[in-house]
Amino acid sequence: MHRHGYKGRKFGRETDKRRALVRGLQCSLIENQSITTTLEKAKEIRRSTERLVTIAKKGGLANRRILIARLNSIEAADLLMDTIAPQIKRDSGYLRIERAGNRKGDNAELATISFVDNIETKEDK
Repeated sequence: MHRHGYKGRKFGRETDKRRALVRGLQCSLIENQSITTTLEKAKEIRRSTERLVTIAKKGGLANRRILIARLNSIEAADLLMDTIAPQIKRDSGYLRIERAGNRKGDNAELATISFVDNIETKEDK
Protein backbone atom coordinates (compact mmCIF):
# COMPACT_ATOMS: atom_id res chain seq x y z
CA MET A 1 0.00 0.00 0.00
CA HIS A 2 1.35 3.40 -0.88
CA ARG A 3 0.79 6.71 0.89
CA HIS A 4 0.62 8.87 -2.20
CA GLY A 5 -1.93 11.65 -1.91
CA TYR A 6 -2.44 11.30 1.87
CA LYS A 7 -1.45 14.67 3.25
CA GLY A 8 -1.47 15.68 6.88
CA ARG A 9 -0.88 13.80 10.09
CA LYS A 10 -3.55 11.85 11.96
CA PHE A 11 -2.25 12.02 15.56
CA GLY A 12 -4.27 8.89 16.38
CA ARG A 13 -7.50 10.90 16.44
CA GLU A 14 -10.72 11.05 14.50
CA THR A 15 -11.18 13.84 11.99
CA ASP A 16 -13.32 16.19 14.09
CA LYS A 17 -11.10 15.82 17.15
CA ARG A 18 -7.98 16.37 15.04
CA ARG A 19 -9.45 19.55 13.52
CA ALA A 20 -10.38 20.82 16.99
CA LEU A 21 -6.85 20.10 18.22
CA VAL A 22 -5.24 21.99 15.34
CA ARG A 23 -7.60 24.95 15.70
CA GLY A 24 -6.96 25.11 19.42
CA LEU A 25 -3.20 25.07 18.91
CA GLN A 26 -3.48 27.77 16.24
CA CYS A 27 -5.54 30.02 18.53
CA SER A 28 -3.05 29.50 21.37
CA LEU A 29 -0.15 30.33 19.05
CA ILE A 30 -1.83 33.51 17.81
CA GLU A 31 -2.79 34.66 21.30
CA ASN A 32 0.56 33.88 22.97
CA GLN A 33 2.95 34.30 19.98
CA SER A 34 4.80 31.15 21.11
CA ILE A 35 3.81 27.68 22.33
CA THR A 36 5.60 24.47 23.21
CA THR A 37 4.14 21.23 21.86
CA THR A 38 5.35 18.02 20.25
CA LEU A 39 7.46 18.34 17.14
CA GLU A 40 4.90 16.65 14.89
CA LYS A 41 2.08 18.93 16.06
CA ALA A 42 4.29 21.98 15.59
CA LYS A 43 5.11 20.94 12.03
CA GLU A 44 1.45 20.37 11.27
CA ILE A 45 0.17 23.69 12.63
CA ARG A 46 2.95 25.60 10.88
CA ARG A 47 1.48 24.60 7.51
CA SER A 48 -1.99 25.86 8.24
CA THR A 49 -1.07 28.89 10.37
CA GLU A 50 1.23 30.33 7.72
CA ARG A 51 -1.65 30.16 5.27
CA LEU A 52 -3.85 32.02 7.76
CA VAL A 53 -1.21 34.74 8.18
CA THR A 54 -1.06 35.17 4.40
CA ILE A 55 -4.84 35.57 4.30
CA ALA A 56 -4.69 38.08 7.16
CA LYS A 57 -2.02 40.15 5.40
CA LYS A 58 -4.34 40.64 2.41
CA GLY A 59 -6.97 42.30 4.63
CA GLY A 60 -10.63 42.86 3.83
CA LEU A 61 -13.92 41.74 5.28
CA ALA A 62 -14.15 38.50 3.30
CA ASN A 63 -10.70 37.42 4.50
CA ARG A 64 -11.62 38.32 8.10
CA ARG A 65 -14.65 36.05 7.83
CA ILE A 66 -12.49 33.25 6.43
CA LEU A 67 -10.18 33.58 9.44
CA ILE A 68 -13.10 33.50 11.88
CA ALA A 69 -14.45 30.36 10.21
CA ARG A 70 -11.08 28.59 10.22
CA LEU A 71 -10.09 29.53 13.77
CA ASN A 72 -13.52 29.32 15.46
CA SER A 73 -12.45 32.34 17.53
CA ILE A 74 -13.33 35.93 16.74
CA GLU A 75 -10.74 37.23 19.23
CA ALA A 76 -7.88 35.25 17.66
CA ALA A 77 -8.95 36.26 14.14
CA ASP A 78 -9.10 39.94 15.12
CA LEU A 79 -5.73 39.74 16.85
CA LEU A 80 -4.17 38.10 13.79
CA MET A 81 -5.74 40.53 11.33
CA ASP A 82 -5.35 43.80 13.25
CA THR A 83 -2.16 43.35 15.29
CA ILE A 84 0.04 40.54 14.02
CA ALA A 85 -0.31 40.66 10.23
CA PRO A 86 0.52 44.39 9.84
CA GLN A 87 3.75 43.92 11.84
CA ILE A 88 5.05 41.08 9.66
CA LYS A 89 7.36 42.41 6.96
CA ARG A 90 8.15 39.18 5.12
CA ASP A 91 6.33 37.36 2.31
CA SER A 92 6.55 33.84 3.73
CA GLY A 93 8.24 31.86 6.48
CA TYR A 94 6.39 33.58 9.31
CA LEU A 95 6.94 30.85 11.91
CA ARG A 96 10.02 29.26 13.47
CA ILE A 97 10.23 25.80 15.03
CA GLU A 98 12.99 25.16 17.58
CA ARG A 99 13.53 21.77 19.18
CA ALA A 100 13.11 21.83 22.94
CA GLY A 101 14.32 18.42 24.13
CA ASN A 102 12.21 15.46 25.16
CA ARG A 103 9.20 15.26 27.46
CA LYS A 104 9.88 13.52 30.75
CA GLY A 105 6.87 11.20 30.85
CA ASP A 106 6.81 9.60 27.41
CA ASN A 107 10.08 10.89 25.88
CA ALA A 108 8.17 12.66 23.09
CA GLU A 109 10.25 15.21 21.18
CA LEU A 110 9.12 18.73 22.06
CA ALA A 111 9.38 21.88 19.98
CA THR A 112 8.69 25.56 20.49
CA ILE A 113 6.89 27.27 17.62
CA SER A 114 6.89 31.06 17.46
CA PHE A 115 6.72 33.97 15.05
CA VAL A 116 10.02 34.94 13.42
CA ASP A 117 9.33 38.69 13.69
CA ASN A 118 8.93 40.36 17.07
CA ILE A 119 5.24 41.11 17.57
CA GLU A 120 4.23 43.93 19.91
CA THR A 121 0.73 43.57 21.34
CA LYS A 122 -1.25 46.20 23.23
CA GLU A 123 -0.29 44.50 26.51
CA ASP A 124 3.42 44.93 25.71
CA LYS A 125 3.02 48.64 25.04
